[in-house]
Amino acid sequence: QVQLVESGGGQVQTGGSLRLSCALSGRTFSNYAMGWFRQAPGKARELVAAINKNGFTRRYGDSVKGRFTISRDDAKSTLYLQMNSLIPEDTAVYYCAATPRTVVAVLEASQYDYWGQGTQVTVSS
Repeated sequence: QVQLVESGGGQVQTGGSLRLSCALSGRTFSNYAMGWFRQAPGKARELVAAINKNGFTRRYGDSVKGRFTISRDDAKSTLYLQMNSLIPEDTAVYYCAATPRTVVAVLEASQYDYWGQGTQVTVSS
């Protein structure tokens, strides 16, 4: 059974940085394509970033391109999201997700099989 646990959220001022982590347990991490999504109050869940199984392909949502970086460390079974130049619009609950069903970077939330509980990121102006 796959479990995903996010950490690293918190409150930061505009222009600041945070690094989120997502630890996968229960299965072999390298067998999973991974993604980060976020959901703000009253808004739909949206893609932040996705990475394929071997880490060579990365995709980003338009609103975070150039500011956020997704990466993975298979030895540590951990997914990361480095968030720089944060703005208030980045305020949301951030979720990591995993799927073993494909080798590509997965952009659609419906294609993921496992989800973490989420971590809150709040950016103040």
